[in-house]
Amino acid sequence: MSDATRPFFTIGYGGRPPEEFVGLLKAHGVKTVADVRLRPDRASMGAYTKAKAADKGIEKLLADAGIGYRSLPELGNVFLYLDDWTAPYGELIDRSGDLLTRRLVTLPGPFCLLCAEKRVAECHRGVIATHLVGRGAWRVEHIE
Repeated sequence: MSDATRPFFTIGYGGRPPEEFVGLLKAHGVKTVADVRLRPDRASMGAYTKAKAADKGIEKLLADAGIGYRSLPELGNVFLYLDDWTAPYGELIDRSGDLLTRRLVTLPGPFCLLCAEKRVAECHRGVIATHLVGRGAWRVEHIE
């Protein structure tokens, strides 16, 4: 890895208490969480829900820890309903990844891609990370 590469992280909140989740982000020096869920506003996500007001839900949880938050639904997994979502999502990122990841480069870093699945091997954030690393300007660490 080159020193010229920018670091970023990925994390899944599944099964993690909010305190553990925030502690992991802080321990890794994350400045901004990039939420790559298609529907972060679903009420069933508890503390990880993107509420209508920034003083509630995940935005408040992160703000209280001094961490910024951005929702990037354009990176959400629109193929999640398929048993084998990896092939079509991978094709989408192969074809349009530079456009879809454009907002990431404007985030205060290091940023962390966020989704629900605890293990990156089961989550589309791994596909996004592979795309970014393949561009040569990024290096990733998956927080598991």
